[in-house]
Amino acid sequence: MEKIAIVTGASRGIGREIAKTLAQKGIKVIANYNKSEEDAKQLKEEMKKENIEIDIYKADVSNREQIKKLVEYTLNKYKKIDILINNAGISEYKLFTEETDEDWNKIINNNLYSAFAMSQEVIPNMIHNKNGCIINISSIWGMVGGSLEVIYSVSKAGMDGLTKALAKELGPSNIRVNSIAPGLINTSMNSNLTYEELKELKDEIPLGKIGNVEDIARCVNWLVNDEFTTGQIISINGGWIIT
Repeated sequence: MEKIAIVTGASRGIGREIAKTLAQKGIKVIANYNKSEEDAKQLKEEMKKENIEIDIYKADVSNREQIKKLVEYTLNKYKKIDILINNAGISEYKLFTEETDEDWNKIINNNLYSAFAMSQEVIPNMIHNKNGCIINISSIWGMVGGSLEVIYSVSKAGMDGLTKALAKELGPSNIRVNSIAPGLINTSMNSNLTYEELKELKDEIPLGKIGNVEDIARCVNWLVNDEFTTGQIISINGGWIIT
C-alpha cells in the first residue's frame, strides 16, 4: 500500500531533497512551503518530468490553524499519514546580548513549536493505524551548542528532547520517532560563510569536506524503511562532532 508523507519546509535545501527522494521511492509526498511558492512550483514540475506527482501545500507551520488545514487536506485526500518530516526552520547569527523577544518567538515558533504542533496533529491518525514514522531535522548545535546561534541551538535541542520523549510514549503504538542532526551542509542557510571560513571549517572536519543535502535525504529514506530504530539522534557531520 502506498505510503503518505508530509515534509515541512520542502521547497528548498534539505527539505526539497527529502521530498524528492521519498517521492522517487514511491511515497506520495505533500511538500509544504510557506514563502517560497516559485521554488515549490519548480519542485512539482521537476518531479513531473520524472512522471512523479507530488502535492505542494502552502502553510505557515508556526501557526496551529494552518497546520490543521494542512493535515485535514492530507487526510481528506489520502485518508492517512504514515510519515512526518519536521524540517521547516530558520536560523539567525547574532550575539546573545543582542537577541530580542521577537527573535526568540520567531525562531522557537518556526523550529520547535512547528515540530510540536505538526506532530500533535498527525499522531492521532498514526495511533489509529498503529503505524507511523516521525523524523525531526535538528542540528549538531542542538547537541553541543553554537556560538552566536543560541536561540537556534535551544530550538534544536528542544526538537531532540521532543524526539526522545515521544519515542517512548509512542513506541507501544508502533510509531517511531527519530532526529537527524546535520553538521555543515551545503545549503543557502550557510551562504553567509566566506570561502576562507568554509576552508577553516573543512579543516576541522575529519572527512575534510562539508555535507550535501543528499546525505541527509539518504538517512531519512533509511529511517523511513527501518523498523527497529527509535528515539535516536543521528548526527551526519563528517566526524566534526563525535559524542
